[in-house]
Amino acid sequence: MSAALDLRPQHAPDRRAVPRPANDDGYAEVKVGGIKTACLTRAQLANLMVNDCFAARRAKAAPKLVFAANGHAIALAATDAKFRAQFDAADIVHADGQPVVLASRLLAATPVPERSATTDFIHDAASAAQGHGLKIFLLGATEEINAHCAAILRFRYPGLKIAGRRNGYFRREDEAALCDEINASGADIVFVGLGVPLEYDFAVRNKQRLKAGWLVTCGGCYNFVTGDYKRAPDWMQRAALEWLYRLVREPRRLFWRYAVTNPLALFLLATRTG
Repeated sequence: MSAALDLRPQHAPDRRAVPRPANDDGYAEVKVGGIKTACLTRAQLANLMVNDCFAARRAKAAPKLVFAANGHAIALAATDAKFRAQFDAADIVHADGQPVVLASRLLAATPVPERSATTDFIHDAASAAQGHGLKIFLLGATEEINAHCAAILRFRYPGLKIAGRRNGYFRREDEAALCDEINASGADIVFVGLGVPLEYDFAVRNKQRLKAGWLVTCGGCYNFVTGDYKRAPDWMQRAALEWLYRLVREPRRLFWRYAVTNPLALFLLATRTG
């Protein structure tokens, strides 16, 4: 159920505040746009993944939920109570969007050191998994895109163990059998690319059914791996203008999304960071 956005003024962030202490995993977290976000580089995120996956193998525990903070997610979390509850269930929220990083640098005592876009992190994860013998499961997208993505990752990272894959077209009543399939594959990292908000809903709902180390939401990143979606030039990524590049390429699909979420996300980043 959606909830009305509370636009009442909040306390302005104190830029002189003492940096937040590290959590139990050794890294700091800071609120950016109202979302508690991990202060991690891409390399640190990949190392954390490896350590968590080996710990999960030993403990046979439920996977950690790893979600992505970007403008779209920040806006949805502020306006949809169910989506916000799903985000609050995350074990790790990383900075998927460059605006998240820039806002933290300007307004937070402990800035996020680097963007960890899921489209980049899937390669970091594949490289780390290759080097440590971890297994990946790819869930989501069309059958063609999913299969092509798996083939490209195997080619780029020789020896990478892709334990299994499944397209994103299934019914909710099929999820128990799907989770059994993932568990039987022995996957350590499960990428879930079902789109927002479906992938978050799936991850929260099925966390206790799964035995992997990490359950990572990844949006349309399989399409970027295959080249069906194009990345913006580096200068646009650094300037937090990747959304504009995508809008120019796909105006019919993305216009209303950005027209609605961008102004709200900008307001939240300016008023609820720190």
